[in-house]
Amino acid sequence: HVQLVESGGGSVQVGGSLRLSCVVSGDTIGRYCMGWFRQIPDKEREGVAAIDSDDSTSYAYYADSVKGRFTISQDNDKNTLYLQMNSLQPEDTAVYYCAARPPNTYCGGWAVTWRYNYWGQGTQVTVS
Repeated sequence: HVQLVESGGGSVQVGGSLRLSCVVSGDTIGRYCMGWFRQIPDKEREGVAAIDSDDSTSYAYYADSVKGRFTISQDNDKNTLYLQMNSLQPEDTAVYYCAARPPNTYCGGWAVTWRYNYWGQGTQVTVS
């Protein structure tokens, strides 16, 4: 049973940085396409970034709105997914969720929420 637990959210000034973490338990993170999503009230959850990563290769995908500012990565030894967020803007304010696709699938269509089986509880990011 895969569980995802996010941390690292908080309040930050415009232009600041935060790093979100998502610890995966119950299986090996390298088997999964992992993603970060965000949601604000009354809006659909939107894809922020996703990553396919095993011990030898890594492919990352980003929403246009965060390219050049956010970096997704994962540490397979720590079974942890990260999202480094720089140059934060008020429009980045949202609850951020990490998610995992079914094991041994890839990140094709990475921003489609229903393709992810496992979700964390979310962590609030507020930029002002």
